[in-house]
Amino acid sequence: MTAKPPTRFDQLAQKWSKLAERRRAHFVELYKTGRWKHYYTEAEFFIQLREAFRAADEWEKVASASAGLRKAG
Repeated sequence: MTAKPPTRFDQLAQKWSKLAERRRAHFVELYKTGRWKHYYTEAEFFIQLREAFRAADEWEKVASASAGLRKAG
């Protein structure tokens, strides 16, 4: 069976997933360089860092599920 072409939802999920991944990478870079200290308190930074990781993981699940449904359908 052939795979269905990507829908608008699939494309949106991929875009948001990539954006969330870039945000996560940005926070990792802030952590590695220590620049986060210029912008956040330690508590604020780690809250934001956890949220960036959570969002990236959730969007990855959505994008993967969307692609999986397309292939299975």
